[in-house]
Amino acid sequence: MPTLYSHAESNTRKTWALMTGFLVFIITLGWLFSYLLDSSAILIIAIILSIAMSFSSYWYSDKIVLSMCRAKPIEKKDNPELYRIVENLCITAGLPLPRIFIIQEAQPNAFATGRNAERAVVAVTQGLLEKLDRTELEGVIAHELAHIGNKDMLLQTVVVVLVGVVAILSNIFLRISFFGGMGRRDSRDSGGAGTILLILGIAAAILAPIAAGLIKLAISRKREFLADASGALLTRYPEGLARALEKISADANPMRIANNSTAHLFISSPFKGKQAKNWFTKLFMTHPPLEERIKALRGMHVSQPGGKI
Repeated sequence: MPTLYSHAESNTRKTWALMTGFLVFIITLGWLFSYLLDSSAILIIAIILSIAMSFSSYWYSDKIVLSMCRAKPIEKKDNPELYRIVENLCITAGLPLPRIFIIQEAQPNAFATGRNAERAVVAVTQGLLEKLDRTELEGVIAHELAHIGNKDMLLQTVVVVLVGVVAILSNIFLRISFFGGMGRRDSRDSGGAGTILLILGIAAAILAPIAAGLIKLAISRKREFLADASGALLTRYPEGLARALEKISADANPMRIANNSTAHLFISSPFKGKQAKNWFTKLFMTHPPLEERIKALRGMHVSQPGGKI
């Protein structure tokens, strides 16, 4: 289906362009802090932290997330219908069968995690199983498999690590600045240049984590649109996912295990509340408004068999 694949590839290119901008942003920030502190140590610290955080996130993120969500593994005998849906969609998508977990929550929701397709996990809430029909459940599972096929889990891990590095760099700079670490650089600058640089550096240290967080949220929202499109391509029935999102949106049950660290993983934000009505509020959302996602799905025309995600 060339039009749908071209749309997905376009979103992927835009996301990676944003990631490249993110990396340039961090390098520039590190250079600025190193210059103002008159030391390259902060860059060395950033590199070490990045490696350590990336390693732990890559190897242990799925275990941490599943523990935080109190998800329990199930076998085929525990829910044969769910297993058949996942197996059939995996065959169509050309993906290995992920481990399947259940979360004992009344709110209908789901997420995928794991460091790669071979070690992926799909977790669904009990509420999702009870409130969706088969075609709607297939739409949700296809969406989560699309995250696996599109390597969104690895991308999200990298983004979280980068945001963490920015926050740590900013915190180090502010602490050193307020304890007199700017003295040597100030003494070398003529006139009020040192003071101006100090003010700019402090402003950057305060605003950088906010900007990094916004970039993380923007990438998360883009990957949701891409997973919707890829999931609809996989099932060849966008209406199933659209109806599922409508039911998820209408459900008022809170999620007891919801927290900011894992909210971006779910197919829909586990925090129930009013959808954003203006562009400024949307900047701070982990997911695009469900109305926009449903409209995009119902605007798709899928009529031919799809291939791999």
